Amino acid sequence: MMYCRIKDVMTHEVVRAHGETPFKAVARLLSGNRISGLPVVNDEEKVVGVISETDLLQHQAHQTEGYGSRRVRRPKLTRSARTAAAKARATTADHLMTRPAVTATPEHYVTEAARIMREHGVERLPVVDDKDRLVGIVTRGDLLRVFLRTDEEIRREVSRRVALGLDVPRYVVDVAVDEGVVTLRGHLERHDAVGLAVRIAGHVDGVVGVVSRLTHRPTSARTRSVVGAPGHM
Repeated sequence: MMYCRIKDVMTHEVVRAHGETPFKAVARLLSGNRISGLPVVNDEEKVVGVISETDLLQHQAHQTEGYGSRRVRRPKLTRSARTAAAKARATTADHLMTRPAVTATPEHYVTEAARIMREHGVERLPVVDDKDRLVGIVTRGDLLRVFLRTDEEIRREVSRRVALGLDVPRYVVDVAVDEGVVTLRGHLERHDAVGLAVRIAGHVDGVVGVVSRLTHRPTSARTRSVVGAPGHM
């Protein structure tokens, strides 16, 4: 199986909460399903926010804050600190969740999902349709499944994509894969084709790294053949 898009790796049955879901009910959903976060949806199943274990822990920390300690003057709260304080007092999912939710679509590539997670510092993405309705969820663990592809699966896809991208027969570029590391061997006509082959291989899901053993015709040799050809006066 090729894990190229989110729809191939996402979980379709999603544990979710609604805005009015009580704090303790949210905690039970997370604990009972052994998950670290969940989306919050409205009556139309549109995603309106996301709750993580961190949000619940902020509430717990607020409950115990001040016990056994002296009162101290606190600096003026920043926006993020005010948000955390509000979550600490939350009694329902509506006040506990982070909004707006960072989401993805089923057609996003898993590499795009990984980039979105990294940029926003999140561990899961609710997956929504074209009307923003919840259809699944993808986690970091789901994305890591692409690295469980066998070397042979990776080799076949790299060989196919490189041949297609360079418009050459597959035998022109020999592809070997060992523990996800791709090695390319062969002789190409152009120098830029070497770089293109490496880029194509590197974008295949499951590839850990690319080693190029590709060679190409010298540029000067191609120039001489063109300049010295009949009819080019």
